[in-house]
Amino acid sequence: MSSSTQTDNDTIPVGTYLFNRIRQLGINSIFGLPGDFNLALLDYISEVEGLRWVGNTNELNAGYAADGYSRLKSLAVLITTFGVGELSTINAIAGAFAEHVGLLHIVGVPAQSSENKKLLLHHTLGNGDYKVYARISKELSKKVIILEDSETAPHRIDDALRTAFISQRPVYLAIPTNIGELPVRKELLETPIDLVPPSNDPESEKEVVDRVLRLIEHANNPVILVDACANRHDVREETARLAEVTQFPVFTTPMGKSAFDEDNDRFGGVYIGSLSSPEVAKVVESSDLILSVGALLSDFNTGSFSYGYNTNNLVEFHSDHIKIKRATYEGVSMKPVLRELATRITPRDPALAVPVPKAQAVQTAPKNTKLTQDYLWANLSSFLRPGDVIVSETGTSSFGITKTTFPNHTVGISQVLYGSIGYSVGAALGAALAIEEIDPSRRVILLVGDGSLQLTAQAISTMIRWNLNPYLFVLNNDGYTIERLIHGPTSSYNDINPWRYTQLLEVFNAQNYQNYTIKTTGELDDVFESEEFAKPNKIRLIELVLPRLDAPLALVKQAEITSKTNAS
Repeated sequence: MSSSTQTDNDTIPVGTYLFNRIRQLGINSIFGLPGDFNLALLDYISEVEGLRWVGNTNELNAGYAADGYSRLKSLAVLITTFGVGELSTINAIAGAFAEHVGLLHIVGVPAQSSENKKLLLHHTLGNGDYKVYARISKELSKKVIILEDSETAPHRIDDALRTAFISQRPVYLAIPTNIGELPVRKELLETPIDLVPPSNDPESEKEVVDRVLRLIEHANNPVILVDACANRHDVREETARLAEVTQFPVFTTPMGKSAFDEDNDRFGGVYIGSLSSPEVAKVVESSDLILSVGALLSDFNTGSFSYGYNTNNLVEFHSDHIKIKRATYEGVSMKPVLRELATRITPRDPALAVPVPKAQAVQTAPKNTKLTQDYLWANLSSFLRPGDVIVSETGTSSFGITKTTFPNHTVGISQVLYGSIGYSVGAALGAALAIEEIDPSRRVILLVGDGSLQLTAQAISTMIRWNLNPYLFVLNNDGYTIERLIHGPTSSYNDINPWRYTQLLEVFNAQNYQNYTIKTTGELDDVFESEEFAKPNKIRLIELVLPRLDAPLALVKQAEITSKTNAS
């Protein structure tokens, strides 16, 4: 039907089309801030039932929140304004790109007429170049799409959403102010967006499966090593099934923690190269076949690249390629390969399975003992329950959490690769909104250091605005501990101004809240054993007072390695 014969009932504005498409993909919350180049577009959100505009306190927190939301729902949407808004969130976009997180970053940009005339508009660089910010985002996005007309807008919107979902990377979508109101065919909404990834080439997939099966057949002590992209690219079930039929020992990396249920009999712990426990290192490093699922082999994820495999029989399963020893099969996706492997392997008798290392037991101490990192991370396990979402900050939390045992169906969120301090507070906001939509009975637990909290504390205000009830554990060790361990333990640049953390909820106008200050092991035990504390019925801030240079042993070792690397 041509536009000349369409009626008002046949068309809808581009903005309405966009937000209906977003809602069709199961997204309920949209993050961002208003700005004059996106205001008219934001009006269309309220037209779509089930969508809410979250409204963040700054663009960086909005980006972090979108990241946390996407890690639970596989896609998130963030809206900023041209220039000042999009640049403020670009650090969060970079983290999402590095860590395989699906985001659609919508940017309201000036009208095409303004760009054509090269008007000296606010938020520009004063040189008439309106595409400079899109070029910056191109380096941090899977795709950059700029809407130009109503004829192609629906297809480009669908392409942006599909690309972000399938690739699990950010996509940049620029919408000029004059485009949002243009009419498009309403009937286009009736055809669902195709979210099915491209199929593997049958011959390549068969060759991969056959080669892996031969390696498995001849292996005596193989292991499965699960990493972050097992979560990001949705192969948890396939990995669990592979472990079930093979009965191989399973280990995760720090980034892969929660990608495999830790109550599973085959789970042996967290492997971090030279930072691993001796029991874990012994099993992994003596293996003669390693099946690596979704690896992101960064320095903090590998103990500064200290993996000590004594075998060349390494198979890497990725979302867009498979690597077997030195051969790489581009374009072969791991999900169907893992599924086919589990189908073709003859299930092994669990009674013949190789024993795996056991989880660390909780610690005990006299009740008046000063709280330490070791006690916290060992005993946090006793508080956790299935379905919890654990958001751990870069630094002591991301290293300490590797010593905590997760119950089944727990989700761990951290940013080990990109490592932007302050990330976890915004991410906890996004995770809490996602959990409210998925299952409000589940809990969101934030573990953040005092230094990191001071970067993004405003996200707590947005939690309160939406009556969310996360647990906010603030590790108060008087400054930037990870930096102190790397360099300058007594230097003033690692100091911060001490806040009265237990007054933050009141400052942000919380109505249903509770504060705690915990200095001893007994006080920690009391809250972990409290039935009332276990109920996620109010927002809680728990200040944990810890010694300044106290840190998990793995972090101490990592800091020593990093310090030497920086000096070389």
